[in-house]
Amino acid sequence: MLKLSRFLPSRNEQARNFLLRKATKIKDTFWLSAFSSQHGISTSGPDLVANGNFSGRRFAQYTIFKGKAALSVSPKLPSFCIMDSGSSRVDRKGGVMLTFWPAVGQRKYDWQKKQVFALSPTEVGSLISLGPDESCEFLHDPSMKSSLEGQVKKSLSVTPLGNSSGYFLNLNVVNTVQKTNERFSLPVTKAEFAVMRTALSYVLPHIMGWDQVIGPRLPNIPQNTPRQRREVLPDPDFEWGR
Repeated sequence: MLKLSRFLPSRNEQARNFLLRKATKIKDTFWLSAFSSQHGISTSGPDLVANGNFSGRRFAQYTIFKGKAALSVSPKLPSFCIMDSGSSRVDRKGGVMLTFWPAVGQRKYDWQKKQVFALSPTEVGSLISLGPDESCEFLHDPSMKSSLEGQVKKSLSVTPLGNSSGYFLNLNVVNTVQKTNERFSLPVTKAEFAVMRTALSYVLPHIMGWDQVIGPRLPNIPQNTPRQRREVLPDPDFEWGR
């Protein structure tokens, strides 16, 4: 089967490339800028766009720095594969990656010595629905159902700080082969957890691939077929907002 990644150019990017080709003439510049304003597409970022194409993948994360450790939260989207019928389905599930780094001094962290804990959609739901006085714990074996099962065990616990002021995150990683036991602990304030909860709620359907199933679909635009340009009237709000 042909593997398709969720990080391939999206339909919005295809539409954007089409618009950039339309703007090769000076008289089309206003038409492009008006469309970009209405749909939130920016062509001014040198790191994002080069010659009308995106320069690479995008990375975004929410990082919390504390005295004993740092925590980064980022989504990992699923990948799709094409079936014999021509339809596509999820081939590899997505999740939310929690990355921990130990502190080695004041405001200093060992970026090479990290541990990653991947949350499934159900585990993401557990964090979203967690009450102020509730706790939860997740147990992972990265090599489960293989010959290496049991060599590495990870446990993540989330417990309340008290007085509804936030939560305490504890990650414990035991490696029986290397005979190591790594621990990461850091408090997460109420405000920080609110950011995490909101971000997790937003990203949940995306890591499940549901946005690809029910999202809007752009019509196929032939590459070499000329298309009549629609007249776009000036937008007063756009003019006054510049």
